[in-house]
Amino acid sequence: MSEPKASTPTPGDMYKGWLFKWTNYIKGYQRRWFVLSNGLLSYYRTQAEMGHTCRGTINLATANIAVEDSCNFVISNGGAQTYHLKASSEVERQRWITALELAKAKAVRMQAESDDSGDDCSTSSPPPSGQGGGARNSEVQSTLRTLGSKVEDLSTCNDLIAKHGSALQRSLSELEGVRLGGETGDKIRQVTERATLFRITSNAMINACRDFLALAQAHSKRWQKALQAEREQRVRLEETLEQLAKQHNHLERAFRGATVLPASQGQPSVKGDASDEDDENEFFDAMEDVAEFITVPADPKYHKRSGSNISGISSEIGMDDQSLDEQSLASNPESPQSQEVEPVRKRRARIPDKPNYSLNLWSIMKNCIGKELSKIPMPVNFNEPISMLQRLSEDLEYSELLDKGAKCQSALEQLCYVAAFTVSSYSTTVHRTGKPFNPLLGETFELDRLRESGYRSLCEQVSHHPPAAAHHVISERGWTLRQEIAVASKFRGKYLSIMPLGSIHCIFEKSNNHYTWKKVTTTVHNIIVGKLWIDQSGEIDIVNHRTGDRCHLKFAPYSYFSRDVARKVTGVVADKEGKAHFVLSGTWDEKMEFSRVMQSSRGGENGAEGKQKTVYQTLRARELWRKNPLPEGAETMYYFSSLALTLNEPEEGVAPTDSRLRPDQRLMEDGRWEEANVEKQRLEEKQRSVRREREREAARTANSAEEGTHQDSYKALWFERCEDPATGEATHIYKGGYWEAKEQGSWEACPDIF
Repeated sequence: MSEPKASTPTPGDMYKGWLFKWTNYIKGYQRRWFVLSNGLLSYYRTQAEMGHTCRGTINLATANIAVEDSCNFVISNGGAQTYHLKASSEVERQRWITALELAKAKAVRMQAESDDSGDDCSTSSPPPSGQGGGARNSEVQSTLRTLGSKVEDLSTCNDLIAKHGSALQRSLSELEGVRLGGETGDKIRQVTERATLFRITSNAMINACRDFLALAQAHSKRWQKALQAEREQRVRLEETLEQLAKQHNHLERAFRGATVLPASQGQPSVKGDASDEDDENEFFDAMEDVAEFITVPADPKYHKRSGSNISGISSEIGMDDQSLDEQSLASNPESPQSQEVEPVRKRRARIPDKPNYSLNLWSIMKNCIGKELSKIPMPVNFNEPISMLQRLSEDLEYSELLDKGAKCQSALEQLCYVAAFTVSSYSTTVHRTGKPFNPLLGETFELDRLRESGYRSLCEQVSHHPPAAAHHVISERGWTLRQEIAVASKFRGKYLSIMPLGSIHCIFEKSNNHYTWKKVTTTVHNIIVGKLWIDQSGEIDIVNHRTGDRCHLKFAPYSYFSRDVARKVTGVVADKEGKAHFVLSGTWDEKMEFSRVMQSSRGGENGAEGKQKTVYQTLRARELWRKNPLPEGAETMYYFSSLALTLNEPEEGVAPTDSRLRPDQRLMEDGRWEEANVEKQRLEEKQRSVRREREREAARTANSAEEGTHQDSYKALWFERCEDPATGEATHIYKGGYWEAKEQGSWEACPDIF
């Protein structure tokens, strides 16, 4: 935890110490361990992480370093990465600035020298599979050339020193011949001696540098042999890794051909690669956490006295609901599992099969490490033929859970249904490794299921950078759902992290209960090698703003060494005083169950951290939600669910900005991927042109108003930005008018985006 003490860092030294790094508006500045080495500034949470987990790295060769005040400074490489840092004192900040500037100068110089010698290196470069060893070999040669160049510079300086020194000595000798006072002659002799000493010293320095260069050249062959051995070993390892990946895929195909279980049950075998554990441990603090609580069967007397007020809510739900423990939630005749609504319109159950086009994901993604996913141009080969707006509408796959919640008399019971609905929205993602189309600015998607399911849904892309979509659902069965989701994503090399930002709101008309929650992080693993698989991890707090009730859900990240079931979700429903009433458990890809809490107490300590775990005495678990089976042949249709198969089905009367009318998406669904790629590029370029024109118009408006700044003047058509009354966040809320415009067929206000 000690601070670095070097007051004058040199460019060749490693410099490290503690700095405060800005994280977000909630956590503010957090203390991090920074290491400056070889022109790279890296940081870690603790010093212990230096050996295995780097949280971020920025290349100083292309970075800008700016000082804000006495302790604060900023490092940025042009927008992709920006570190806002704060030192403990002005002296410490100056030490870091000095070290960073020296390191940057060296990095720029080395990069220029490397570019100058690129042609020479390319003529003797090794095969592509051994590029790492060849790069190191070239680096040694470049270093030797640099040393030789520096010694030549020193030799030139020595010649000049010798030349001018000899002239100085001649001049001084001539002065000695002049008759001057004794004191003056002593001074001249002293200067002559010093000049001679200086020449001798410079000659010694030059000789030492020449000796060093000769020594380096003598060892060059040995270094080259060692580097060649490393390169050959790297090639062998890459070949072995490729063979293992092929064997892995063959075993998966054999397993799928031999088993009769659904693919979702066989998925954990895909994850059973020990190399994934390192990746998981890097970014999930609670990787091998034991359960936060323990559930045990309640005393039999509670089963006989389910009407007792021990649960603490019987007085709230009334005598008619005293049998909630055994029947109300799970065995209701209108439960989602038993409720079947005859659809008014027969919708499609198939789409064209996915073509078998091979494309190497790593060949595209390797140049995108650390970048925002939404800014990376991607071919449709990695997409699925729906947009992000349609993917967002898939949250309504199990809208009947909210229908049931609207009928609940108890707010705590209702919260169980909202929690189950929250978990169910992830069930469609378990096999969906394809990337949805990024919506164009102003793109919309309507989902009118008023006759079948009692709701109408509308999404609109309200921002492009950062990408954000607003969503509004109104149900005639007593609930409203709205959200604005902005997606932040980062490619980390072996996996891709997708972080949804924004709150989801659910309001029930009858009780006026207003619930809010946020989504968890989605991670796509095995980007480099192996089969892609998806994991959900994080925590969700569902809050009832009217009553103060709260449900805390925990999505456990997958761990190779964990004995728990994969994709596990646990939760506790508690009132505003923190007293638990229900325990939820299950998996986000299969089902959720609930248990009524009769008593709770502090149990034994967790040996790993010394924390006490709560022990809940619960009634028998009952099923709250279960995932619907996928349609037949889903593996050839992007693993779409029954609802997803209908989302891109053509419909009459939709807005001209609807995702169903997007040509590149339609071409991809039809299997015409090459044409889809061409059309996708056309649409993206059209969108960029429209944005540039909009920015120019905003600039002209700002200049006419004599304003100093301007910004993108785009405003959403069906949503307006305002302050959310529940959370205080600035968000887009539906302002009305869409469904009326649809009835009248009046779409004049819609922009031409396709």
